[in-house]
Amino acid sequence: MWDSRARGSHWIQKDWPQRNAFVVGQHNVLKTPLVEPKKIILPPLHIKLGLMKQFVKALDQDGDCFKYLNIKFPAITSEKIKAGIFDGPQIRKLLKDELFLTKMKPDELDAWNSFADVVFNFLGNRKAENYENLIEKLLISYRKLGCNMSVKVHFLHSHLHYFPANLGALSEEQGERFHQDIKTMEKRYQGRWNTNMMADYCWSLKRDVFDTEHARKSKKRSFFPA
Repeated sequence: MWDSRARGSHWIQKDWPQRNAFVVGQHNVLKTPLVEPKKIILPPLHIKLGLMKQFVKALDQDGDCFKYLNIKFPAITSEKIKAGIFDGPQIRKLLKDELFLTKMKPDELDAWNSFADVVFNFLGNRKAENYENLIEKLLISYRKLGCNMSVKVHFLHSHLHYFPANLGALSEEQGERFHQDIKTMEKRYQGRWNTNMMADYCWSLKRDVFDTEHARKSKKRSFFPA
């Protein structure tokens, strides 16, 4: 029920009534879910992208930190930077950039350092014993910075138990591939999101699976000639 409530309670209330049924048109439900909610996996890469997005959107667009992002990534359009749209490699590049830290105000620096701690000690290959404290610190600094609570931040705030114990064992390769493929689709459709673009993307995945399976069978036949 979290998504149907006022934003003013997002950072205050943690326990929300569980939705008992998905009725189209009620409580912001547009379509019946294809997958049972309990079967949904939370990929660490997408949580990382969501945290980065909220951090950038909360920055002062006239401040040095936001201006530095435009200089750091000249190939990214200003609209995407304003929307906080970054991929995994770009985030890792910023995490290693010490000059980026000098461009931040105190609240921005606290939020960024908390984000880095969660990335390396919870969303990465290592899950620290004090990860709950690190996430709590992140949420406090994000709220102080003025970040909105997106659904990905909401999971850290209210549903931390959803994350598996072996979170670091999950690979980012598939998530990164998805974002790279979507970039290609965006160029092809000139940034216009529609059902045709998503259908094209799904068919590209189906073709890849078919080509891989066909190549495997051809290779197997070559070892056993008729």
